[in-house]
Amino acid sequence: MLIHNIKDNSTAFEGLGTWRPNSDCCKWLRVRCNASSPSKEVIDLNLSYLILSSSVSSSILRPVLRINSLVKLDVSFNNIQGEIPGDAFLNLTRLISLNMTYNIFSGFIPPELFTLKTLQYLDLSGSNLRGELPGEAFVNLTRLISLNMSYNNFNGSIPSTLFSLKTLQHLDLSMNFFGGEIPGDAFVNLTSLISLDMSFNSFNGFIPPTLFSLKTLQYLDLSLSGLRAELPGDAFVNLTSLISLKMSLNFLDGSSPPKLFSLKTLQHLDLSLNFFGGEIPEDAFVNLTSLISLDMSSNSFNGSIPPTLFPLKNLQYLNLNESGFGGEIPGDAFRLDLSRNVIGGTLSGDIKELKNLQELILDENLIGGEIPPEIGSLVELRTLTLRHNMFNGSIPSSVSRLTKLKTIDLQNNSLSSKIPDDIGNLVNLSTLSLSMNKLWGGIPTSIQNLKNLETIQLENNNGLSGEIPTAWLFGLEKLKVLRLGGNKLQWNNNGYVFPQFKLTDLSLRSCGLKGNIPDWLKNQTTLVYLDLSINRLEGSFPKWLADLTIRIIILSDNRLSGSLPPNLFQSPSLSYLVLSRNNFSGQIPDTIGESLVMVLMLSENNFSGSVPKSITKIFLLELLDLSKNRLSCEFPRFRPESNLVWLDISSNEFSGDVPAYFGGSISMLLMSQNNFRGEFPQNFRNLSRLIRLDLHDNKISGEFTSLTSRLSSSLEVLSLRNNSLKGSIPEGISNLTSLQVLDLSQNNLDGYLPSSLGNLTSMIKSPEGSSLAMRPFYSFITDLERLIEIKSQDIFSLVVNWKNSKQVLLDRNFYLYTLLDLSKNKLHGEIPTSLGNLKSLKVLNLSNNEFSGLIPQSFGDLEKVESVDLSHNNLTGEIPKTLSKLSELNTLDLSNNKLTGRIPESPQLDRLNNPNIYANNSGICGMQIQVPCSPTQTKQPAEEKEEEEDKEEETMFSWKAAIIGCSCGFLIVVVFMSYNGIWK
Repeated sequence: MLIHNIKDNSTAFEGLGTWRPNSDCCKWLRVRCNASSPSKEVIDLNLSYLILSSSVSSSILRPVLRINSLVKLDVSFNNIQGEIPGDAFLNLTRLISLNMTYNIFSGFIPPELFTLKTLQYLDLSGSNLRGELPGEAFVNLTRLISLNMSYNNFNGSIPSTLFSLKTLQHLDLSMNFFGGEIPGDAFVNLTSLISLDMSFNSFNGFIPPTLFSLKTLQYLDLSLSGLRAELPGDAFVNLTSLISLKMSLNFLDGSSPPKLFSLKTLQHLDLSLNFFGGEIPEDAFVNLTSLISLDMSSNSFNGSIPPTLFPLKNLQYLNLNESGFGGEIPGDAFRLDLSRNVIGGTLSGDIKELKNLQELILDENLIGGEIPPEIGSLVELRTLTLRHNMFNGSIPSSVSRLTKLKTIDLQNNSLSSKIPDDIGNLVNLSTLSLSMNKLWGGIPTSIQNLKNLETIQLENNNGLSGEIPTAWLFGLEKLKVLRLGGNKLQWNNNGYVFPQFKLTDLSLRSCGLKGNIPDWLKNQTTLVYLDLSINRLEGSFPKWLADLTIRIIILSDNRLSGSLPPNLFQSPSLSYLVLSRNNFSGQIPDTIGESLVMVLMLSENNFSGSVPKSITKIFLLELLDLSKNRLSCEFPRFRPESNLVWLDISSNEFSGDVPAYFGGSISMLLMSQNNFRGEFPQNFRNLSRLIRLDLHDNKISGEFTSLTSRLSSSLEVLSLRNNSLKGSIPEGISNLTSLQVLDLSQNNLDGYLPSSLGNLTSMIKSPEGSSLAMRPFYSFITDLERLIEIKSQDIFSLVVNWKNSKQVLLDRNFYLYTLLDLSKNKLHGEIPTSLGNLKSLKVLNLSNNEFSGLIPQSFGDLEKVESVDLSHNNLTGEIPKTLSKLSELNTLDLSNNKLTGRIPESPQLDRLNNPNIYANNSGICGMQIQVPCSPTQTKQPAEEKEEEEDKEEETMFSWKAAIIGCSCGFLIVVVFMSYNGIWK
């Protein structure tokens, strides 16, 4: 039966031909018998890697588990599914080794397995087992030497009986869901432990101190275990046998323990993705002469990289990216991945001494100067990536000597030269990435020699010019990525040359393409990314393009027209579609609801009619931009489970109530310049992630007073300009602590301004680089930055009244913008002095209201304000002299009030000498408007008070001087008389 079951289900082992009925099983392959036993009992059975193509039931194990003479059993790497037949283990009373790894079992470990008292080696890794282990699980397994339970779904705490196995040498519990705290004395009895892997679990609490007493330990992996600690200085003093230490992705902080660097046996050290800080001593790596790999990336170290690191002759892998180290790169480095640090200085010419260097990765640092020509001495180099630095000058021609080079990535520097003509010598090159520099000239013809080339990225150099050489470029058969956009290169698509390559990525943005979308793209069936934006393409959207299994299509800023083909939205692969600023027209196809698109941008076209209700069925949709079209009717209601993050439907002809039904992910709602009417929706209070709400230029009515209670405190922009809101501004406005732009102008608001308006936190002290500053949509869609280069002004802008004119604020500098505009309402009463608290405010507009009283002296504290408009009110009194402190002020309007007195003088105010600034005030004067002041206007009350105080001080000084003078005279007389007596 065993032969029948195994052979019938096996797909991988021809040796089973030796398994024949009525033959000596001890001669079968994979079977070992006890030769000293008269009955030749089977003691070792290896059934690994037999059943690979299909799965079989776990019942196939029953006849195997009946062989009670078995000492060793291996059924690993099969597709056995179902529950393990636990009762069958009762026969295996001699079993020493059991390997059941990598099957697809279900359920729990059968309790009978834990009764095998002779068991020494147990491997259940990758077997899809689950559940909590009972507390007494290991009480009988006292002989266990090796236990591997990794890559399963176990949870709960580790049974205490496991920590009592004194013979245990190897323990692997990684890749599970074990949790809870590990007792401090857990490792007291595990004195024989050689390797311990508890990585990728969900423990909490601290690393047990007894762990550091295991003198025999050679391999320790606690990566992503959830453990935390500030390691004591002597933590590793007893671990003198340690060969490999991995503690990445935890909550470890403090300085790295000094004793760690005295472990002479250490070969692999990974402390990455923690919170370690402080400086590492210069001599730290003197003793680590056996070190092969070192990863200290993503920490908070400071100081320079210890110079003793680089002479380590055995070091093969080094990763210090985002580690916090500074300083200059030493010239005696062996193998370098120092990406994402703050390394400055220049790249030393001594780099030539690193004769065996194969990979040089210095991405995302502050390294400047020219790339040294000595780099051409690194003849073993396979990878050279210096992207995102400050290198300037030319690409050294000596690079052409690096004939083993496979990757050269110099993107995002300031290199300014031609691409070397002899770059064609790099015959093994597969990746050439030179984008975002200042390169000029043409594409060298020698590149046609690079037959292994898979990636060419030359985007955004601006100076690259000439015709794109399709004649030989199309002959690079292995080419997969071709990005030439953002230059002065010109594409000649009059020819009929068809490429021999199959591309995945193509960018010809701003390459002068004319006419229809090129037909040769029909054959690019592997295309994933296509950017033909900012060209002069005409005609309709081709049906064949909609049929391609393409993920990203960017055709914005062209002259494409007609309607969109319905099959475009039936593509199973399309995720990003950007068609903004074309001449497309007609209705959006109903098939849009069948789409799997994540980003859909159709702005600035001529689409009309209603938006299909089916659009709300696109579960993956995160960014939807339909702005600046002629779309009408009511906007569809999205489902609560929607993933929509960004919605822009501004500048259309939508009507009906304000759309209010979105999922909880919505952050940006831009719905201005439509015909929405009615009151503000109640359920906006559920939008807890809302950051920007723009509804200006609609017909929204109702009380503003209750509105603030319906908005999230995360809101940074609220624009309701030019609606029909009424009521007063409530004290609760200060609850919007993140508010950076508040525009309520052109409504019917009345009442007093609440003093709490001066408590708007983000206008008091704007965080440096506000969350709105160049807020990338790819913070929500993580790979958008890599896949789509959408300019920020395409989707991130806000129209406001800035310095008395309509301006578009771009998110690239949004942290610079703080605005409070309450103009053109019916607000009255005095202006609260608390507004002076808003020290980060850039624009203040309270014009065209009914404010009365004095201009607050506290306005002199608006130290960053650039524009103040208080015109068309009933303000009285004199202009506060404190306004002379406003050094950033360049736009001021105080006209049409009842102000009197002299205009204060200061370098900044003196430059604001347009009479219109102060027009239609009853008694104002000053040199700025060339109106002389009368004697009664010459001095302001503050100055008169100062003069009175000066007179009082002068009078007091006179009396004090007289008293001091008399006293000194009397003293001199007395002294003189005394000395005169002695002198006699």
